[in-house]
Amino acid sequence: MFENRGPKCALLVYIDDATGKLLHLRFAGSENTFDYLHATKAYLQQWGKPLAFYSDKHGVFRSTHPSKKDRTSGLTQFGRALDELNIDIICANTPQAKGRVERANQTLQDRLVKEMRLRGIDTIEAANAYAPEFMADFNARFGKPPRNPKDMHRPLADHENLDGAMCRKEVRTLSQSLTLRYDKVLFILDPTEISRPLAGQKVVVCDYPDGRLEIMHESFTLPYRTFDTLRSVHRAEVVDNKRLDDMLSIVAEMQADREQQRSKSGPRRTGQKDHMFGIRDGSTANGYQKRGRKPGRRTDFMNDPEVIARREKALLRQPAAE
Repeated sequence: MFENRGPKCALLVYIDDATGKLLHLRFAGSENTFDYLHATKAYLQQWGKPLAFYSDKHGVFRSTHPSKKDRTSGLTQFGRALDELNIDIICANTPQAKGRVERANQTLQDRLVKEMRLRGIDTIEAANAYAPEFMADFNARFGKPPRNPKDMHRPLADHENLDGAMCRKEVRTLSQSLTLRYDKVLFILDPTEISRPLAGQKVVVCDYPDGRLEIMHESFTLPYRTFDTLRSVHRAEVVDNKRLDDMLSIVAEMQADREQQRSKSGPRRTGQKDHMFGIRDGSTANGYQKRGRKPGRRTDFMNDPEVIARREKALLRQPAAE
């Protein structure tokens, strides 16, 4: 989008199928759950709830391994958030099926890119600040009046919590000592009147796009402390001791060589800001690089002279052992 003037990014587009008008735009580092939750929350706050969203089959919207016995297991975190707000999501089988947004994307890839070039916009923050101005001009040029003037957006019901729905939720079981683990962090609940009887019961971990993290039981938010199991040993925090200092040097070297990353089944935090999970989470978008093959030709161990020699020595020793 920035024509090599800035970082690569993706554009999340919300368009009204009845009028062809752009309702919301958000620039993000990639298409990820947290950015979609953030963008959808802003959309719903401005326009209300649509009857349904029509999307492609990206992994944010559709689970690739749903269970045939339990239909709710096919919901992604984004799908679960919409389900809580009584909004359907329809996944198109082909790009042609959602031609409205695909045609709009062709226009955006031309006009929007040129407009940002003329204004010298080269960051995601500046692009998001410019998006409302561009949408107003786009809608004035290309928007069409609907056949039916009735607005099908619905207001939020009194019992619906928009902020509470637009987050990542995972269920955890509390231990007898009121602890739980989430993304390799140990959460220790404060022993309050509400939390003490919950030992062995299930609670919900709510991971928000803005970095907040809450542990919920029914409508109660439970206070907690954390211990990060991936934290390294810091020499300054230990009493001075020559032998201990030497040992900590060895431990520090071992930790530097050890591959420290968050749970592979945990959330990818590309679109999340100010979170507590400082160590990379394993996603390429957060800077993690998978170890590839070393350059050059691979060693042919079957024809390697050293390997053949060791194999022959082992075969010679075998009769002697018998």
